[in-house]
Amino acid sequence: MIMRTLRACSLILLTCALATGCNRGTISDQIGRPAPVFSISDGRHSVNLAAFRGKVVVLNFWASWCAPCVEEMPTLQALQQQVPQVQVIAIASQESFAEYQQFLTRRHITLLTVLDRNQTSNKLYGSFKFPETYVIDPRGVIRRKFIGAQDFTNPGFERYLKKLGA
Repeated sequence: MIMRTLRACSLILLTCALATGCNRGTISDQIGRPAPVFSISDGRHSVNLAAFRGKVVVLNFWASWCAPCVEEMPTLQALQQQVPQVQVIAIASQESFAEYQQFLTRRHITLLTVLDRNQTSNKLYGSFKFPETYVIDPRGVIRRKFIGAQDFTNPGFERYLKKLGA
């Protein structure tokens, strides 16, 4: 009975990890490597990652249909307001421009976000399950990778960013 319950729990956890991306870990071979540079525009906003060299960047890949992305978006916005010397960049993908704009308006999102319909930027990072967030230091080196929804208003995270040079 106990073994059957353990197997069922393991199957549920494995299904969750594969289907929703939860518990995918934060270990990445990208840590310590230069962040891939990209330049994208959605007609209303543009991002050229190279232009932010010299600043700490929190780069988030998200989509409005992604529940964990929606959950963490207010904390990204709060982070941008609380630590303005850090540049938060949110790159949306896999949706129509109308849905994207509607989401931003409805949620009052004011941080720098761009729709990358072709997924050019997230492909460079190997990010296909959202949300995924990268912390890039002022020299353009990836220092952290977060997978899944995070609370970016955590005081420990703010201290970490300040140590990086924010």
